[in-house]
Amino acid sequence: MFVKELELRLMKLLNAFLMTMPFAIAWFAYYAERIAEPFYNMGNWLIVALFFALYVTFGRVYGAFWISLNRISESVYSQALAACMANGIMYVVVCLLMRRLPDIWLFLGVFAVQIVISTIWSLLAHIVYYILFPATKTIIVYDERQGMEKLIHEYGFEKKFTVIKTLTVDNCINNLDLLKNAQTVFLSGVHSHERNIILKYCVANNIMMYLIPRIGDVLMSGAQQMHMFHLPMLRVGRYNPSPWHTIAKRIFDVVSAGALFLVISPLMLITAIAIKTDGGPVFYKQRRLTQDGKEFDVLKFRSMRVDAEKDGVARLSTGDKDDRITKVGHFIRKVRIDELPQLLNIIGGSMSVVGPRPKRPEIASQYVKEMPEFSLRLQAKAGLTGYAQVYGKYNTTPYDKLQMDLMYISNPNFWEDLRIIFATIKILFVPESTEGVAEGQKTAMGK
Repeated sequence: MFVKELELRLMKLLNAFLMTMPFAIAWFAYYAERIAEPFYNMGNWLIVALFFALYVTFGRVYGAFWISLNRISESVYSQALAACMANGIMYVVVCLLMRRLPDIWLFLGVFAVQIVISTIWSLLAHIVYYILFPATKTIIVYDERQGMEKLIHEYGFEKKFTVIKTLTVDNCINNLDLLKNAQTVFLSGVHSHERNIILKYCVANNIMMYLIPRIGDVLMSGAQQMHMFHLPMLRVGRYNPSPWHTIAKRIFDVVSAGALFLVISPLMLITAIAIKTDGGPVFYKQRRLTQDGKEFDVLKFRSMRVDAEKDGVARLSTGDKDDRITKVGHFIRKVRIDELPQLLNIIGGSMSVVGPRPKRPEIASQYVKEMPEFSLRLQAKAGLTGYAQVYGKYNTTPYDKLQMDLMYISNPNFWEDLRIIFATIKILFVPESTEGVAEGQKTAMGK
């Protein structure tokens, strides 16, 4: 297994080297001789190393090296996005070094070659990966939540997991030896007591286990390890980031939102004109909840008809099928332009760049009735983007979104905020991330 893991890492390293080569060739053949003060040889290699580091960093943010978890198209998309970000930053670096705007066509040519390299590498990498790591014999143990087999099929994971058996948790607990032929076990909706019994068995028998966590598990993920009374202890409490984290986050919110607002103001003006031609007001205010349940008016570009909720009932969108959405609204929703006015909410302090997305009080109250823990997401200030927005979808169930939000809240980290911001770029052009709820549904609870 160690040798296979090493080969896998070398394969990923090869990707980074191959994606760096087109830039390195362009640098040495053209740009290196045209900068204002030419480098010595070491300086040129440092520029190439900078591109390599940027590509690897963005590649990790976008999951570009997750061979087994990505479809080939997803791998190419993630790598292309990482290369685009790295190329963009290096173009700015070259501008500074040349003290003028260089010809961008060479950079575009480099990017085109990188896409070809990425496509070839992704095809070969998937073939090699499944030779090194054939599908594992998989058993699914379920209790309150079923459908894991369907998800494995929908996401194309049959090459990774071969489901040989499904068990109820009671059958599994009564006879743990039913798991002995498995290489992988999935737990779906299993309570902590039974989960711990199965977990210990799997660890003892070298069986890989995947589980969908419960709320308590996510809260425990932020526990601080300590010792008290000469005993190991875990301390768990309410969201309480350090003062330095709070100050840094607020400064970042104001500076980044203010700068972005200035840069995209022409785009916002064009959007406003387009909406106005559709008739009705440009902006739409809607009551939302933020930290500690405080209410505020979120500001958005109007994407629906003025009479979209004339019956007074709050409901989520059903996506492309929703006839309340205007023609302009369909476009601005797909590329998230409708959310841009919320930069003013961020500058004003009612929102942050990263945090749980603000819910409408009416919809939140419906969720709380069926799931009291839903109010726990109000520990942190609402955000323009968040963990659940990056890794979930518009119609992901409230329970699953709550767990994602709590994962973020349980581990406040400024670098995690930056990672989520960059990862948000990836989902802007992924259609399923804006998929609506089923027709007739008012919330995502019944999905």
